[in-house]
Amino acid sequence: MRLVKNPDRGKHKIIDNAPFPSTDIDKVSTLLKKCPIASETPLLELANFLPQGNLWVKDERERMGLGSFKALGAAYVIASHAHNLTENPCSTTLEGKTYVTASAGNHGLSLAAGARIFGAQAVVFISETVPETFLNRLREKGAIPVREGSDYAASMSAALKAAEENDWILLSDSSWENYLEKPFKLMEGYLQMADEAMSQCKSKATHVFLQAGVGGLAGAVAAHIRKIWGDAPVITVVEPSAAPALQESIEIGRPVMTQGPDSVMGRLDCKEPSFIALNGLARDADFFLTLDDHEVTSYLAKMSRANLTTTASGGAGVAAAMNNEVSKLLKMDSKSKTLCFLSEVAE
Repeated sequence: MRLVKNPDRGKHKIIDNAPFPSTDIDKVSTLLKKCPIASETPLLELANFLPQGNLWVKDERERMGLGSFKALGAAYVIASHAHNLTENPCSTTLEGKTYVTASAGNHGLSLAAGARIFGAQAVVFISETVPETFLNRLREKGAIPVREGSDYAASMSAALKAAEENDWILLSDSSWENYLEKPFKLMEGYLQMADEAMSQCKSKATHVFLQAGVGGLAGAVAAHIRKIWGDAPVITVVEPSAAPALQESIEIGRPVMTQGPDSVMGRLDCKEPSFIALNGLARDADFFLTLDDHEVTSYLAKMSRANLTTTASGGAGVAAAMNNEVSKLLKMDSKSKTLCFLSEVAE
C-alpha cells in the first residue's frame, strides 16, 4: 500500500493540449431519457461496515443489463452519433459504419450493445489472455471479436491499425495525444452515475474512493463531485500496485508508462493514464492510493456477505475504504460518510 498526496490539487493542467473532463450532465440526462432501458441504479447504505463511519455504495452491477458502469460510455457515444444524424434514430441510422476498439471486458460489451441498437457493426480486438467466455458474450451482442496480441496494449495497436486501414471509427475508453474528442464524450456519459449517486446520498460525502485503470470513471466522477459538492469531500483514487499509472504521473508531473506484473484487478491493470482523466484528477483528487492484490481480495468475502459481490476490480474502492490503515491516514472518524462505486458484476 502506498498513499500519495496530490501536489497539483486545484492547479493547472498537466497536459496543456488535453481538456479537463466534461461536467455537462444535462446533455447526458437528456439523451438517456430517450433510451427505454436506461434507469437509475441503486445506492446501498451500510452502517457499521467500515472501521469508521457509514458507507454509501453506488451499485452499477445491473446498469442497462450490461453488468457495469461502462454501459454509460461507448454506447452513449454511439447514441450521440445517431442523434446527431437525425432527431429520431432507429435500428438503421448507423448502417454501414463500423466501430472498433480493444477491450478486456466491459467497454467492448458497451460498444457492441450501442452499435447493435443503431445498425452499426462492432469489432472488438482482445488479447490472447482474455477467456473464451468473453468472446461468446461479445458474439451474443452482435460484435465481431478478433483475438490479437499478447496483452491489451498489443490489442489496441491492432485496433488502431484496423481503424486506419478500413476507415473504421476507433472508440477507445482512454485518451492520448491527438485522440481526445471521442474519449471526452465517452467520459461524459459516466457523469450520469455520479449525478444519481449524489442525488441519492442523504448529505454530502466526507470521503470518496474511486478505483481507476486509465482513470475514466475516477476523472468523470471527481469532476462532477467538485462541481456540485465543492472542495469538502476527500477524494482518493485507488489503483493496483502493479499499475500505478495515475499515481506515478501525478508525482512526476507528466503522463508516464509504468511497469509491473499482472494484477488480479485486471480491469484496472492499465500501465498508461488517459490524458483527459489525468488532467481532471490532478485538479480534483486529493490522494492517490495503490493497493497490492491481497489488500483487495482479502475483503471480497466480507463484501459478498453484505450483498456487495463483485470482482477485485469492481470492489477496489470499497476495499480501500475498509482498510484500517487507510482509514487512519485519511483521518476518517465516526462521523465520516464515505461514497464508493461498485463498478461491475462478479464474473
